[in-house]
Amino acid sequence: MSLFGKSNNTFVRVTNKRKTIPDGVWLKCPECQQPSYTKEVDSNLNTCIKCGYHMTLSARKRVEMLIDDGSFVEMDAELLSLDPLSFKGLKTYKDKLVADQKLTGLQDAAITGHGTLSGRKVVLAVTDSQFIMGSMGSVVGERITRAVEYATANRLPMIVVSGSGGGARMYEGCISLMQMAKTCAALERHSRAKQLYISVLTNPTMGGIMASFAGVGDVIMAEPKALLGFAGPRVIEQTVRQKLPKGFQTAEFMLAHGMIDMIVGRKDMKSRISQLIDFTSNDVK
Repeated sequence: MSLFGKSNNTFVRVTNKRKTIPDGVWLKCPECQQPSYTKEVDSNLNTCIKCGYHMTLSARKRVEMLIDDGSFVEMDAELLSLDPLSFKGLKTYKDKLVADQKLTGLQDAAITGHGTLSGRKVVLAVTDSQFIMGSMGSVVGERITRAVEYATANRLPMIVVSGSGGGARMYEGCISLMQMAKTCAALERHSRAKQLYISVLTNPTMGGIMASFAGVGDVIMAEPKALLGFAGPRVIEQTVRQKLPKGFQTAEFMLAHGMIDMIVGRKDMKSRISQLIDFTSNDVK
């Protein structure tokens, strides 16, 4: 008999309700695999707060990172890609363009314009790896070429930030390949005019982009651990039938072998570019 008329058995109601964390609150670093608050990573310019790994950053964010507030004037935003080959596959070229326009809010994989960087007038072009892997089609090539020509005509430094794992855009065939020569020709005229060109390489910068405008800067800087090159490591290994050295095609490997000039973290990028402009301004006339 239970004391005070209470049962010896205690009944507990168990529910299956579990507190869930809303999507997007946490983010796992691809490098160290450690979780971090997404807001903290965003405020850290999309670099891991634990290991410093540089994650993907959109073209718009890069413009905000480098150009002084309110000074950026976008150029040639009205240019749109056509479908010269009527490309068909698992997804047509037109469908792919529409899908990536909705995903990124961009009309194509490059943003170009002019503004001030720490008070210095510059022309800037940025490719976005989220738009068809940042690949270069007719619009990307035309925008960059026009930006370079504007910089040459106005005797301004040209800065191109490349994040293009897709190289030349296969959907446009040889028209995309023509952009390699066109952009380099414009940069050659810029060089003859004794104007500065700074190429900034981010992860990944590959294919026809690396083999054209990204690889011909007066100063070539890269973000830490960025993958850089023409063909990817797996393709090279299958071709030469040899194991590649550890860290092959990373920014650190490229720096050690004289392929780039410096590695600069995202937080220091703006100040380093402004220093380079100051260092060369007296000599570039």
